[in-house]
Amino acid sequence: MVLLKAETSEIAIRTVNLCKSFKDVYASDHISLDIRRGEILAFLGENGSGKTTLVNMLAGIYFPDSGEIHVNGRQVTIRSPRDAFDLGIGMVHQHFKLIDVFSAAENIVLGLPGPMNIDRKALNRQIREIAQRYGFDLDPEKKVYDMSVSEKQTVEIIKLLYRQVDILILDEPTAVLTPQEGRKLFDILKKMKADNKAIVIITHKLNEVMDVSDRVHILHKGRFVGSVNTAETNAHELTEKMVGRSVSLAIDRAETEGKSLKMEIRDLSCHNEEGRNMLHQINFDLFGGEILGVAGIAGSGQKELCEALAGLQPLSSGQIFYHRDGNIRDMAGEPPLEMIRQGISMSFVPEDRLGMGLVAAMDMTDNVMLRSYYQNHGPFVDRKTPKDLAEKMIAQLEISTPGVSTPVSLLSGGNVQKVLLGREIANAPQVLIVAYPVRGLDINSSYTIYNLLNEQKKKGVAILFIGEDLDVLLELCDRIMVLCGGQISGTVDARSSSKEELGLLMTGHKAETKEESSHAQ
Repeated sequence: MVLLKAETSEIAIRTVNLCKSFKDVYASDHISLDIRRGEILAFLGENGSGKTTLVNMLAGIYFPDSGEIHVNGRQVTIRSPRDAFDLGIGMVHQHFKLIDVFSAAENIVLGLPGPMNIDRKALNRQIREIAQRYGFDLDPEKKVYDMSVSEKQTVEIIKLLYRQVDILILDEPTAVLTPQEGRKLFDILKKMKADNKAIVIITHKLNEVMDVSDRVHILHKGRFVGSVNTAETNAHELTEKMVGRSVSLAIDRAETEGKSLKMEIRDLSCHNEEGRNMLHQINFDLFGGEILGVAGIAGSGQKELCEALAGLQPLSSGQIFYHRDGNIRDMAGEPPLEMIRQGISMSFVPEDRLGMGLVAAMDMTDNVMLRSYYQNHGPFVDRKTPKDLAEKMIAQLEISTPGVSTPVSLLSGGNVQKVLLGREIANAPQVLIVAYPVRGLDINSSYTIYNLLNEQKKKGVAILFIGEDLDVLLELCDRIMVLCGGQISGTVDARSSSKEELGLLMTGHKAETKEESSHAQ
């Protein structure tokens, strides 16, 4: 393919009819698009639209079945991440690829050719120069295990810049950042853009797309359906292009009356395998007909909290009182099966969908049956009931699958989450614990999940919603409890709070009240 000189000075990457299929399903179907220097480009699309497959081909993780990739006007072959690095292409994954016991500097140079003995002073000086150039705050000698999430992300980005990467791809870059950290990251990306680098972000947060991107590429069912200048569109138009129909972006906060106490958590503490305290003296109540949101920087104790309530996390101390029909039972330390036998009606949707929630190699029927297999008596297992439930879930939740016999590992992330949440809700719980239920999901799938949760709330279910999108927490929840370092730093009314207040609480700072502000003036 011949490129014009005028284009080569602007276009960093061009794909021509790029294809990639998995088991006869096209994840990328003849994708032809461009990525330009000096711009921030956003990729939008529903789950399964092919965004991740496309960038993985550019980053050398997948090899295309057919098609062409042109970098700087030259057709290239990218067989590995090293090939991508050599072409100036690097990717920051949502789950960081760092070694905890190494320092920032050691992680940055890990895998590079060169002598065994490193001039650490010169290396640290180079890293600080890169950090200062773009506005990063990083100590090259700090160990990764002592870093915050934003610092780890900084290491990943500087790792690419140190390798002279000038085409950066970031997958869900603000998923685990506070609003303040997210804004700082976007300021840095704008400096990179001014330095004529090509920046690609994959995100489901439309407000971020509108705030930081210059253009948006939209994919649908593996096909590239179009590109639009961000300044010439809006969130509603982008959503409509992405899902193929008009979608309301309003989250309706269901209103309920007569809230009843379902659970009391008193002085709950637990530690991890290394003996480090992950939760310390946690106290709160869960009410039926209410969604209690949990916010916090990643690693603040969210995982341990929901697993402790579900009987999966050993406790150091504390009590978990479960209320039902006038009876109160302390269920602290009881395993899940014993909770079920005692009549404790609870469902848990973990963040690790295919690790803890579902068995990837099993089909929908078998995964649904996991919830009820212990009720079978005799040598024969009832498969009809779970199969009927699976078919009902497909119809009600619009799960995209060839059928109930398809392994869940072949479903997209959004459909896997629908299977998991649908199975747990089908058990009519009195308490529902959901951890990051819309992480990585597209707009359409996310709003299906919000509606499901609101329906349960109207039925009097007590819902603990652990989330990372503060806009969603503020719109969906009734109260928001903020964790910081394994402790509750504050609980706020979602109707009157703000992202700024939550961000301060997430970092251990108390937000200034209106009274304090007026006295200061």
